[in-house]
Amino acid sequence: MELSSSDTTLLKVQDLNKSFILHNIDGRTIQVLHDLRFSINAGEHVALAGTSGAGKSTLLRILFQTYSTSTGSILFKLASGEWVDLTHLTDSEIVAIRGREIGYVSQFLRAQPRRSVIDLVTRAGISRGLDNNDAREQAQMTLEKLHIGKPLWEVHTSVLSGGEKQRVNIAAGLISPPRLLLLDEPISALDPENRTLALELIQELTLNGVAVLAVFHDLDAIEQVSHRIIAMEKGRIVQEGPTNTLLPLLRKGYINS
Repeated sequence: MELSSSDTTLLKVQDLNKSFILHNIDGRTIQVLHDLRFSINAGEHVALAGTSGAGKSTLLRILFQTYSTSTGSILFKLASGEWVDLTHLTDSEIVAIRGREIGYVSQFLRAQPRRSVIDLVTRAGISRGLDNNDAREQAQMTLEKLHIGKPLWEVHTSVLSGGEKQRVNIAAGLISPPRLLLLDEPISALDPENRTLALELIQELTLNGVAVLAVFHDLDAIEQVSHRIIAMEKGRIVQEGPTNTLLPLLRKGYINS
């Protein structure tokens, strides 16, 4: 996929480091991310590649501020045009930005007791500024696009199958999409037909100006939707470049995927 050079920078990660203290083992500190530097433009899809343990999911959680940073900065351009460093914001400020400007779709849906499918997706829309009626209407449309039929809308999310949960999770991420969407293996449990549907909807996001940073182990998915690849190994960025340049190296095993 080609990306216009006129797109503006939305996210800048500078000298990002993350370490954890192993309190339950021996108290030692391990560093999992090392001096990461990269940027993402509005309307750009960037794929994170690397083997398990490379630090990809940890990076997404840090950008969403589920995890705090150890050192470094995460500069994000708000819809107002103001740049903020996410690492310096209060919890309430982060929550406000998450609701309207940054979304996160994990590999697994956190099932909520007594919450229906339609309620969960509708609430995601409300958190992004839609009123209740518009949020419910868009929730219905998004669920239908992902082949979650009406008989499942009032079902509690806890009783869904793995593939159904993953599609509901994607629906919650795509409704009134945020300006930056973080995806962590969003299609891993989907059958081929629903995988194709999900990838088509994800691809539409960037056409509408949404920036996407995604973890895919499926190289065909990376080829279909991404403009650029950031390859990670042991918490470091080892290669970065256009998909058509790096993907052949990934396929040949010259870079671990």
